[in-house]
Amino acid sequence: MTGGPTPEWMREQERSHLGALRLMVWISLRLGRPFGRVVLRFVALYFVLFSPRARRNGRAYLERALGRRPRWIDGYRHVFSFASTVHDRIYLLNDRFDLFDIEFVGAESVQRALDSAPGGALLVGAHLGSFEVLRAMAHQHAHTPVAMMMYEDNARKINAILHAINPHAQQDVVALGRPDAMLKARDRLDAGHLVGLLADRSLAHDATAECMFLGAPARFPLGPWRMAAMLRRPVFLMAGLYLGGNRYQLHFELLADFSTVERIHREAAMAQAMQAYADRLGDFCRRAPYNWFNFFDFWQRT
Repeated sequence: MTGGPTPEWMREQERSHLGALRLMVWISLRLGRPFGRVVLRFVALYFVLFSPRARRNGRAYLERALGRRPRWIDGYRHVFSFASTVHDRIYLLNDRFDLFDIEFVGAESVQRALDSAPGGALLVGAHLGSFEVLRAMAHQHAHTPVAMMMYEDNARKINAILHAINPHAQQDVVALGRPDAMLKARDRLDAGHLVGLLADRSLAHDATAECMFLGAPARFPLGPWRMAAMLRRPVFLMAGLYLGGNRYQLHFELLADFSTVERIHREAAMAQAMQAYADRLGDFCRRAPYNWFNFFDFWQRT
């Protein structure tokens, strides 16, 4: 369990520009999703042609997920799936759920956990598919608020993007890295909220642990699991898989329940939960291989 050098995903130059995003929002909302998706195909093609490092890293991932040597079209489908989920945020953030066919798998298990004991639960996701489709669940179950935990710099970017897409869209964000982050998360959980965070990327010097992922060791951050153990909460994996067209499949699975884990058993329970998380991510990546959106050297081959 170590902290590492600055992760590659932090060193990559951001390619999003708010001006271009606002133009895409205008096109999409005025001319409709079908026309917006036509424009999106050219955006994806540009990215495939002019982002060699991301293309190379995406190919290394696809070889593991597909179990074969990926073709050029696989790389394009990978990028287009990513672009599609980003594009669909425009509609999801404007509450246009009528445009999508969203299937819920396992949502009742989350509701049972909320009904059976006081307090909320943690939803642990990844850069897999769309976390934004979680708004569909919040839309259906308005009595269960959802808060997101994210690093402060990312939170500022997300708020700028939200404002560009919909000035009235609001998201309850708890900034990670602040001394009071744990207390704020605890307060929301005590109030019965769901608290979501992504557990597949770390910041520089964050403690990490090695797990087997898609047949090779990879490092995952320890922070989410330490927080779950300290707050003694159930942890659900949330994966919003994009299935093409307007179809999404929103999965919820109980990964661990730290509410009854004694202090002396926390380390072992955390290690078990982390490997279970990596195993299920791998299963989802094989099931929907174009949904993994970490376009950097995840296995640190170099």
